[in-house]
Amino acid sequence: MKNILITGGSGFIGSEIVRQLNNMNEWNIIVLDAMTEQIHGQNWKKSYLYQKIKDKCFFVKGSVTDINTVLPLVKNVEYIIHLAAETGTGQSMYQINQYNEINIMGISNILQAISSLGKASSVKKIILSSSRSVYGEGSYNCPDCGVIYPDSRTREHMLSGDFNMYCPVCGKKLKLIKTAEDSAIKPSSLYAFTKYAQEMMLRTMCPVLGVEYTIFRFQNVYGAGQSLKNPYTGILSIFSSLMLENKEINVFEDGLESRDFINVVDIASGVISSLDNEESNGRIINLGSGVGTSVIEITKILKKIYKSESDIRISGDFRLGDIAHNVADISKAEEILEFKQTISLEDGLVQFCNWVKGQEHDNSGYERSLDEMEKAGMFIRK
Repeated sequence: MKNILITGGSGFIGSEIVRQLNNMNEWNIIVLDAMTEQIHGQNWKKSYLYQKIKDKCFFVKGSVTDINTVLPLVKNVEYIIHLAAETGTGQSMYQINQYNEINIMGISNILQAISSLGKASSVKKIILSSSRSVYGEGSYNCPDCGVIYPDSRTREHMLSGDFNMYCPVCGKKLKLIKTAEDSAIKPSSLYAFTKYAQEMMLRTMCPVLGVEYTIFRFQNVYGAGQSLKNPYTGILSIFSSLMLENKEINVFEDGLESRDFINVVDIASGVISSLDNEESNGRIINLGSGVGTSVIEITKILKKIYKSESDIRISGDFRLGDIAHNVADISKAEEILEFKQTISLEDGLVQFCNWVKGQEHDNSGYERSLDEMEKAGMFIRK
């Protein structure tokens, strides 16, 4: 049996990784998780995600920011999957210390623990969940200037209702292309900066410590278990809660902004496939579907599945720092890991919606989150 520590292992992605590893019958699984209320609710022992893992691992409630908690857990494992993090680009722009504390000190403590143990450490490999957010707007093509990695859209353009991307050299409208791992790094939120910092810490320290690593840049992960209470988890959860109450759906910008959606089952499978895959050592790998889907298209699909009477309003409201589009080049994952999307977006959304119907849902935090962002100057209502 092989020993593995999964930080944030009772979270959305972590719990699915635990489930799949447990089914393989060759892993001793240790989970460290702080069980935050924003994800698990007030009674975390009754949360869907905790119930999913509780009989499948040795569970420790605690924070990766506590070195005294981390050190003894690291001592006895060969593999670490580091998922524990604060997420949400918008929230990171005003909860600055919180994001730095969790995201930077968390990975720092894992590296410190391995260093402190010296030859007593048995850690062979660390898997890091990073984010496509490190690319910023990602890759585009200009008809005159070729491949361009543009900066974030300006407030002035977006206030005028123009949500397109333009070449910073010649000013022409850009065409979206898939973003590969060697694309320019241009974080546009504090969250993205902390994820890139995590990457660089691994790339700097792992060779010194004699530990292999693989870094995954996740795209937009969705599926059963996604938090319905956390207003920063994404549009699927937010829109689902509103549609089940037939409330109006406020689609930001022009509704044409797109995302690369990938089911959590496929994400977990991709991560697990890298554990003993030597070809993945020292690699940065995109995990996604490689297909972009617009927000308005997603909204219409959800409304149809739920048979909701919600009105859909394309408002022109926008959040500073939000990207226009996101489509990943996943050829490296396909080549190195033989990664394949096994759950189509259509089937995955039906599964997700059926799961949502059986859960408690609460959209009260959504408007509150927008008010917080508006006060911080990050959310603009038209």
